[in-house]
Amino acid sequence: MKKKLFIKTYGCQMNVYDSGRMADVLAPLGYEPTDAPEGADMVILNTCHIREKAAEKVYSELGRIRQLQKDKASDGGRMVVAVAGCVAQAEGAEIMVRAPHVDMVFGPQTYHQLPEMVARAVRGTGGVVNTDFPVESKFDLLPEESAAPAGPAAFLSVQEGCDKFCTFCVVPYTRGAEFSRPVAQVIAEAKRLAAAGVREFTLLGQNVNAYHGEAQDGTVWGLGRLIRGLAELEGVERIRYTTSHPRDMDDDLIAAHGEVPQLMPFVHLPVQSGSDRILAAMNRKHTADDYRRIVERMRAARPDLALSSDFIVGFPGESDQDFADTLRLVTDIGFAQAYSFKYSARPGTPAAGMDGRQVPEAVKDERLQALQQLLNAQQVGFNESSVGQVQDVLLDRVGKKAGQLLGRGPYMQSVHLIAPERLLGSVAPVRITAAFANSLTGEVVTLDDHAADAAAGTEEVRV
Repeated sequence: MKKKLFIKTYGCQMNVYDSGRMADVLAPLGYEPTDAPEGADMVILNTCHIREKAAEKVYSELGRIRQLQKDKASDGGRMVVAVAGCVAQAEGAEIMVRAPHVDMVFGPQTYHQLPEMVARAVRGTGGVVNTDFPVESKFDLLPEESAAPAGPAAFLSVQEGCDKFCTFCVVPYTRGAEFSRPVAQVIAEAKRLAAAGVREFTLLGQNVNAYHGEAQDGTVWGLGRLIRGLAELEGVERIRYTTSHPRDMDDDLIAAHGEVPQLMPFVHLPVQSGSDRILAAMNRKHTADDYRRIVERMRAARPDLALSSDFIVGFPGESDQDFADTLRLVTDIGFAQAYSFKYSARPGTPAAGMDGRQVPEAVKDERLQALQQLLNAQQVGFNESSVGQVQDVLLDRVGKKAGQLLGRGPYMQSVHLIAPERLLGSVAPVRITAAFANSLTGEVVTLDDHAADAAAGTEEVRV
């Protein structure tokens, strides 16, 4: 008898990947994914600890799930409730105390052990808490993907964990030390996904460009070499990676941007601040000028490269001059898009204990508004510069309007257009006709249009 599995995923792309693999692990036990928690036989909240008040949001959701669990029981059934991911890793047994109806709590390194945990939970021998960091890698014990990919784009986890210990971040404590999957394992998973119709791969890692996977001949591959290997596989048309760290942007990876056509000209490279003093307090171990030089080298290798980044405003001790340095860096670099947040303390991190240096909330609000105004203007300007260009767009979704398809261009911009549904899942040349704050509009370019563009010397160029 088939059982219904509902997984709610919070946070990063790594969690999206993990949720899919949890479904793979549970499939042999008879669990099939469902779109809603109502009536489910198992509910898993795959949590993220990065955002402010992340744990409280989870507890609030668990309160709602508790009522659904009672409804299931009143109908003679049972709903197994689990909390997974980084909040589970950080909170551990505290979740069982505050939400005793939870059956399982497990961290991001242990979900390959789900069959055993489910058996213990169903036997009713008490709540299961598993927040260890096992000696064995979960990737060595996961089954092959049991379901066809949801579309032509897929996440592929290649690296986990972090050894950087930024003072504001909980990831080293919730995800553990940096670990890279063996090359053969990554290649094998990519081959299976490509054979199932995936055309675009996003390589994932907490510090993805710290990848150092062992190849079968005993050599160690960096991310640049792995990208080259993936690009040789049949069916792989586009490659992306996230999230990277400036300290790990090495020569080979930079060169790959100019040498591997499948590698998209868009990189998410978090800088966090433009102030050397704040970067030092964050333990980033790079300066603002280091970041500028890295970007300069990347753009020399790939002139059409576009960047996104992360920024934290109001870090403990941030002065007006420190914030001005951040605005200057943003102005100097120019970003296609960016994520910016007010600093909020994460329990257990060094920055949370910087008493007396916390920036007032009103100051944080004012600075965030000023930064976002600048970043939004840059994003709008970048989008508007796309008008008239021909871009290769991966059409991966059906739009809400009749005949509308949606996709992603090379620079991660959302593109919508009217096109025949037979193009769904393919990469099509699209002329951009209009730009908005968060998306583009275009039209499919025909072969005749391509010939005319080539004759006029206007075919797709971005410099």
